[in-house]
Amino acid sequence: MGPPKTVILLIEDNEQNRYLINFMLQQNGYDVLLAPNGPQGIELARQYRPALILLDIQLPGMDGYTVARTLKGAPDTASIPIVAITSYAMAGDREMGLEAGCDGYIEKPIDPETFLAEITEYLS
Repeated sequence: MGPPKTVILLIEDNEQNRYLINFMLQQNGYDVLLAPNGPQGIELARQYRPALILLDIQLPGMDGYTVARTLKGAPDTASIPIVAITSYAMAGDREMGLEAGCDGYIEKPIDPETFLAEITEYLS
C-alpha cells in the first residue's frame, strides 16, 4: 500500500481525448474519474471532491463555463482547482474561462510533453 493516490476528475465528451488524458494521468499514478458531460461531472465532483478538475469547455448541453460556475458557486466544491481544456484558442476564451471560475487553461491539442507539468502546478 503506497500513499493514497491523487484523484483527478476529467469532464470531457470526446472519447479519444478522454482516453488519451486518462491514460497519461494513470501512467503517472493518478486516479481518474471520468464524466462525459457537465451534470455527471458536477455529481462526481460533489461525491468524491477530487484534487483537481480538468474541464472541457465545449460540452454538449451544459457547457464548461456553466459547469465551472456551478462548482465554484457551491461551498463543497468551490475550493477545487478547475483547469479548462479547450481548443477555443480565440481571444476572450481564456478570460471567459477565468471569469467562470477556472483556475487555469490548457489548449488542445494536448502536448504530452508539457501536460503533466502543467497539471502538477495546479495540484501544489
